[in-house]
Amino acid sequence: MEPTNRTARIAGFFYLLLIVSGIFSILYVPSELILWDNAAETVQNITSSQLLFKLGILGNLVCFTCFIAVPVVLFRLLRSVKQEQAALMVVFALTSVPISYLNIVNHMDVLALIDNVQYANIHGVDSLNSEVMLLLESFNNGTLVAHVFWGLWLFPFGYLVYQSGFLPKFFGVMLMLGCIGYLIDFLGYFLFEGYGGSLVSDIAGIPASVGEIGICLWLLIKGVGTNKINKGDGAIAHG
Repeated sequence: MEPTNRTARIAGFFYLLLIVSGIFSILYVPSELILWDNAAETVQNITSSQLLFKLGILGNLVCFTCFIAVPVVLFRLLRSVKQEQAALMVVFALTSVPISYLNIVNHMDVLALIDNVQYANIHGVDSLNSEVMLLLESFNNGTLVAHVFWGLWLFPFGYLVYQSGFLPKFFGVMLMLGCIGYLIDFLGYFLFEGYGGSLVSDIAGIPASVGEIGICLWLLIKGVGTNKINKGDGAIAHG
């Protein structure tokens, strides 16, 4: 296996871990446990399914840790295309990581609050339920802030894919459109009540999903064309 193909498949492997853990922790677990219009049932769901909630926290940790590895490995793969763009890609991606890590504390605080029997005895069950929902909402707000950087890193990444000559241009276009979709989502959720579930929100997420899942599988399965590799130093041969 050529060095650049090996790097591509390492990137694809970490990207796949990121996607799978992200779908599990950010989408699946909340959909199973959280009812935004019913605080009491939400608290009951989390209390009776603490293992699933904790696995969601672990899934977040895996996801955001992979979000350190993915751009760093991609930088190694794509820096020969345009190093400034590759560096910008890494900066945008890594900026989201401390935000995401700190945001996990909200979910850990939910568990601490639910396990604190004295809190319910002193302040009442309704107060406990309200505090839990506030922490869950704070987690969502933190995720929304991270959305900005989850989007911004996709534009230089997509540009590098498009310009590379050894990865499909289609995925590059989808990744750049995905950046716009993430930013539309941020503005939509922040500015307009009821944006979630709208036609615009459904459409905005499509390019990023197609681009990220597509390039992940391409890197993992196909790697890069060996005819594009300079075998002397593993760099991409242009011209």
